[in-house]
Amino acid sequence: MNTNQRLHSLDNLRAIMMWLGIVVHVSVNYMVNPAPTPWRDSQTSLLADLLIIFIHAFRMPVFFILAGFFVAMLAARRGTAAMLRQRVRKLVWPFLLFWPALSIAMGLLVAVYAHLNAYGTIGVDFALIPQIPDRPQVSLLHLWFIYYLFLYCLAYALLLRLSVHVPSGWQGSFARVWKVLGMNWWGIFLLALPLAVAGGFYRSGVVTPLGSFVPHPAELIHSGLFFTFGVFLYHYQSELLENFARKSWFYMIAGLPVFIVFLGVIKHVGDAEPVSYGMQWVMAYLYNCVSWLWSFGLIGAFLRYLPGQNRVLTYMADSSYWVYLVHMLGTIGFGILLYHSPLGAVARMTCNILLTTLFCLLSYHFLVRRRFMKGFLNGGKHKQLTDPDTAAMHLNQ
Repeated sequence: MNTNQRLHSLDNLRAIMMWLGIVVHVSVNYMVNPAPTPWRDSQTSLLADLLIIFIHAFRMPVFFILAGFFVAMLAARRGTAAMLRQRVRKLVWPFLLFWPALSIAMGLLVAVYAHLNAYGTIGVDFALIPQIPDRPQVSLLHLWFIYYLFLYCLAYALLLRLSVHVPSGWQGSFARVWKVLGMNWWGIFLLALPLAVAGGFYRSGVVTPLGSFVPHPAELIHSGLFFTFGVFLYHYQSELLENFARKSWFYMIAGLPVFIVFLGVIKHVGDAEPVSYGMQWVMAYLYNCVSWLWSFGLIGAFLRYLPGQNRVLTYMADSSYWVYLVHMLGTIGFGILLYHSPLGAVARMTCNILLTTLFCLLSYHFLVRRRFMKGFLNGGKHKQLTDPDTAAMHLNQ
C-alpha cells in the first residue's frame, strides 16, 4: 500500500471516530449508571451505558495514536518549530475562540436541563446544577482533547531538542522496543500494564477526563501512551501498518472475549462501595487490552477496506473538526427538547443522534464550508492528499 493510500485510510478512520462522538455524548443523557455529567434524561437505558463503554474503549485511543503519528510526520518533514507553529494554529487558536463561547452556551443549556430534572419545567437556575465530586467548576469541556494534545506536542518538541544529547544507539534501542510491542500480539498485554496502573484510580477502571486545566497524572499517562505509540508508529509505519492490516480481523475478534470478561467483572462487582484498587486495576487492565486490540484492528481494517476517499468520506473528514467543536450543543439542546416526549429512552437517543447530526451538517454546510471559518479550522479550501506534507496538515486536526 502506498503512502497516499495509508494517509487516506487514516483520514477516513479519524473522521468516523470524530463523528462517533455524537453517539457517545447523546448516550450520556440516557445512562442508567452514574454519569460523568450533571444532567440526565427522565428515561434511561442500559443500551446507553453499553454504547458508551464500547465506543470509549477505542475512540480516544485511536485519536491519540493518529495524533502522534501525524505530529511525528510534521516534525520529521518540516522541523520541530514548524510543527509547533502548525499545532498552535490548529489547536490553540480554535480552543481560545470556542472555549469561552461553548462554556457560556453549554452552561446555559445545562442550567435548563437541571431545572427540568428538578421541576419538570423549562427554566434557568444555575444553583440547581449538581456538583460532581472531583470535577472542577471551570472545565475544559469536551475540548480537553485538543488541550492535552497540545501539551503532548510541547513535550514531544522538548524531547526532540534533548535527544541530541542521547546516544543514537540508545535512541534506536528504545524505538525498537515500541516496534516489537506493536508487531507481536503479546505486546498488547505489556502495553496495557501502565494504563491499568492509571485506570485503577477510576470507577470500573475506565479513565474519564475530569476536564481540569491542571492536567491529572493518570490522564496524562493514559492518553500520552497512545500518543507515544503513534509517534513510533510513524517511524516504523511500513512494518507496523502492514502488520495491522494483515491481522485486523484477529485483533478485532480477540478483543471481543476480553470485552465480555470485562463486562462480567463489572456485573460481578455491581454497586459495591468501595471497590478496592486491586479490583479496579483488574478492570482497567482488561479494558485497556481491549483498547489496544481494537485500536490496532480498526487501523488495520481501514487500511484494508477503506484505502481511498470518496465524496462522502471527504465531506465527513472536512466537517469533523467543526462537528467535534459544536456537537455538544446539539446533544444537550435536543435532549432538552425531547425530555417530555412520549418516546422511550432508545427512541429518544435515536432522535437525538439524528437531530444532532443534522444540526452539525447544516451548520457546517451553510456557516463554515465556504466561509472564513473553513480556512480557520481546516486550512482553507480542501486540498487533495497528494503528498505527505499536505496530508499531515489536513489530517491532524
